[in-house]
Amino acid sequence: MKIIVTGGAGFIGTHVARALIKEGHAVLVIDNFHPYYSVERKKDHLAYIKEAGSFFFEQFDLRNEEKTLNCFQKFLPDAVIHLAALPGVRNSILHPEDYIDYDIKATVNVLKAAGETSVNHVLFASSSSVYGNIHPKPMKEDMANGQVISPYAAAKYGAESFCFAYEHLYGIQVTILRFFTVYGPWGRPDMAITKFLQKSLAGKAIELYGTNSARDYTYIDDAVEGILRALTYNKKSDVFNIGSSQPIPLLEVVKEMKQFFPEMKFVETKRQLGDVAWTWADITKAKKLLGFEPKTTFQEGLRKTVEWAKAYAK
Repeated sequence: MKIIVTGGAGFIGTHVARALIKEGHAVLVIDNFHPYYSVERKKDHLAYIKEAGSFFFEQFDLRNEEKTLNCFQKFLPDAVIHLAALPGVRNSILHPEDYIDYDIKATVNVLKAAGETSVNHVLFASSSSVYGNIHPKPMKEDMANGQVISPYAAAKYGAESFCFAYEHLYGIQVTILRFFTVYGPWGRPDMAITKFLQKSLAGKAIELYGTNSARDYTYIDDAVEGILRALTYNKKSDVFNIGSSQPIPLLEVVKEMKQFFPEMKFVETKRQLGDVAWTWADITKAKKLLGFEPKTTFQEGLRKTVEWAKAYAK
């Protein structure tokens, strides 16, 4: 297949592009090199993708409707994996208008371009944040009701609504994937696991924002497997949780980290505005319809991530 991966120089996009290339697909990576984190880091991502084989690359801003449509018209993809977005709950509180632009407007442009070029399937990367602050229990796909607690989550929920609208307008299949705290090698620098590793390697204290919390950590290989399985699911538009279904309390994360960094230091502070207390994916639907089954335990995933971080830091 010919597949566009938007945000393909980002964390998840890098791993997805590599996996698609290895499967023999023609891949076009689109990325605007937004400075939310290091442009040099994203160049390293592209070099890592290149190790898997050749691919096409376009650098432009998906907020530009004309450029987006022209790109789609030239490449004529069979499918689009739309991962491009401005991440970060805390940053969204400071700059909410940016999330309307990057996470909603850009998504609309992608959906419209896909519809006008007769793309068969669009996969949209959503987030567990759309469930809001639900009490500790597994989150099923039908539990998202719009009662979110951050502008980032609101943008993701809004973008999901546009996915349904453009499915209706153009008849394209749209699959929404709600990811639960993806981590692993090349992880985003602002994510908790990556920050813990960076500070531990530098001998700095780690800030713990509220210890009565837990996250459904999903190793990157499992997240990619979920995407690839959803890509070949061609029955109907749908929404799927992609997670491990094994929430790990923050203090347990610290305990596991100390096995690799015995001298690790940390300071406790209050939970930050916009952060949910728990995430916990109910993946029954993805298991049944996609055959999705996460394989990597948190302990194994953390070990692989630590090994990568130590090698990358050299």
